[in-house]
Amino acid sequence: MIYITGDTHIPVDIKKLNSKKFPEQRELSENDYVIICGDFGGVWENSPSDLYWLKWLNTRNFTTLFVDGNHENFELLNTYELVDFCGGKAHKIADKIYHLMRGEIFQINGKSFFAFGGAESHDKEYRTSGKTWWTDEMPSADEYKNAISNLNRYKWEVDYVITHCCATSIQQEVASNLKTNELTDFFEKIKSKLTYDKWFCGHYHVDKTISNKQHIVYNKIIKLSE
Repeated sequence: MIYITGDTHIPVDIKKLNSKKFPEQRELSENDYVIICGDFGGVWENSPSDLYWLKWLNTRNFTTLFVDGNHENFELLNTYELVDFCGGKAHKIADKIYHLMRGEIFQINGKSFFAFGGAESHDKEYRTSGKTWWTDEMPSADEYKNAISNLNRYKWEVDYVITHCCATSIQQEVASNLKTNELTDFFEKIKSKLTYDKWFCGHYHVDKTISNKQHIVYNKIIKLSE
């Protein structure tokens, strides 16, 4: 089984993954996955709270995967071991927690997933660089190149796309007050060329279906078709 959900902002929104709100987990195993669409928040400052919640999450029956959002400690995140995971590159946070790297494509339970985290913070003026905000929230030129290279390798066809923010045209529908940027424009170009079944993103703190292909997730936990 594979499930998709939105931002967890550990510890603020991690409760959506408890057994009361997500009872399906009782029947899952480490070969089943919950994918978080960014703003994971569990790798922040190695505080007792961080370590408690990472341990808690690692004891769930399922394996947790996440793309990064904009509210992550990228300096700390990049200290974790880089491993090969399901055909792509990932940071191994714990035995059952993995950070999916930008531009990588993963083969998970017979389905292909293009992952590309990151987003632009809209509250940067209220945050401190290197402490509560990092420039790495936006992709580098190499990460864009890596994405294109992997998509070319897959002939621009995957089953699912997992991101934090979304393409420019989709953002204008769900949050027209937000400015577009290089990343949303990059996703817009990809969207027009890529063949895919569904695209999931977080970031906007709403649960909204834009079309049968485009889904914004926050509190919902969506089960993918078997």
